[in-house]
Amino acid sequence: MLSGIRIVDLTTVIFGPYATQMLADLGAEVIKVETPGTGDISRYLGNGIPDPTMGSIHLTVNRGKRSIALDLKNPADAAVLRDLIATADVFFHNVRGKAIARLGFDYAGCRAIKPDIIYVHGTGFGQDGPYADLQAYDDVIQAATGTTSLLPRVDGDPRPRYLPSLIADKIAGQFGAQAILAALVHKLRTGEGQEVEVPMFECFAAFMLTEHLRDDTLDPPIGPAGYPRQLDPTRQPFPTSDGYLAIVPYTPESTARLMGLLGSAELLETPGYEAAKAKGQHMPIIYSEIARKTPAKTSAEWLVIFADNDIPAMAARDLQDIRADPHFVATDFFRHRTHPDVGAFHEMQPPVKYGAMAPRDLGFAPRVDGDGAAIRTEIAGRPG
Repeated sequence: MLSGIRIVDLTTVIFGPYATQMLADLGAEVIKVETPGTGDISRYLGNGIPDPTMGSIHLTVNRGKRSIALDLKNPADAAVLRDLIATADVFFHNVRGKAIARLGFDYAGCRAIKPDIIYVHGTGFGQDGPYADLQAYDDVIQAATGTTSLLPRVDGDPRPRYLPSLIADKIAGQFGAQAILAALVHKLRTGEGQEVEVPMFECFAAFMLTEHLRDDTLDPPIGPAGYPRQLDPTRQPFPTSDGYLAIVPYTPESTARLMGLLGSAELLETPGYEAAKAKGQHMPIIYSEIARKTPAKTSAEWLVIFADNDIPAMAARDLQDIRADPHFVATDFFRHRTHPDVGAFHEMQPPVKYGAMAPRDLGFAPRVDGDGAAIRTEIAGRPG
């Protein structure tokens, strides 16, 4: 894994901390540099009981890290950060470019401290474009990438709306972790550090437009942007007599089997369906027929039938029910742990399993400056 790799993490909120937690899970030593007193704002996202600086979201994006509080406008604290960078493989921050330069920790400044440093700048927007100096948060990026236009196209309500997830932050975090791993491989092969920019706007656009650029990909375009299957208003969980199911007739074969199970096989032979299929506009017909037939049985009854006939389907659950899912219980995905400061809590385990690498002790999310004294002592005792 990443044992022996030190990452000095000056990022805040979700984007950067999410990225570095994935690397901490892989064995990297992540030193979280925070504002004295208050710490990272992510500490206050979610209820923090009994300590407001140890909020529930902080627990889920900062486990396994060490924390030191530094005021980088204070020369003595800035010197501590310089000493830390001298010991690091990676320095990752999401401070705006002009501000980090004023503090002396731009790429040139850090390369002078550690010539082979991997210097990662998490930005809102690419630094060679007109938005370079703008602030970016998840809502801003969802709006700027056209993501807020998707739900109106599904339900007809013209108001732009956000997806109910910090999805842009988390996707950018995934790109950030990937970028650091790629730069570490390059350094392993060549001995070279480098500057790496991870812009939220571009990362999230690349993620969302994978399917939604659609027919606007070609030049000239042969149709509008937007993936019709995702924007079809009839593509919803289907009602049963006691709940809702997600049912996916994705291939012609599974569609035929599903229509047979519903007693609607003749639908696939009607002229109207054939004409719609020729234009690639047949799925609303299928979805509407499913919704008409599924209320005849309970969710459990349908799930048995669909499993026996290889039809992809799952119950549409409430968030509150997810921890009790029998699959997650069997795989110990939500592990019950006791944090030394917070007490008992449930923690999601890293989802990827490795055959040749033993899982590591994940550690806990730190208190503000919880490791500051120890880190300062380590630096003071460092040779040279």
